[in-house]
Amino acid sequence: MKITVDEEKCCGAGQCVMIAPEVFDQRDEDGIVVLLDAAPPADRHEAVRESAGVCPAAAIHLGEGA
Repeated sequence: MKITVDEEKCCGAGQCVMIAPEVFDQRDEDGIVVLLDAAPPADRHEAVRESAGVCPAAAIHLGEGA
């Protein structure tokens, strides 16, 4: 799995951080998503998929690859 985030779309809701804190964080100054791990291990894929699914701005994009 390869993750990318669109910071321009991010509205700072923080759902991704609550679901997958090992993969996502937020900037202190504006709450915009920070990607901590663009290629997380398989045991985190389910949480990452859930994070992408609940993102109100559709700012998290998932792809195949390492």
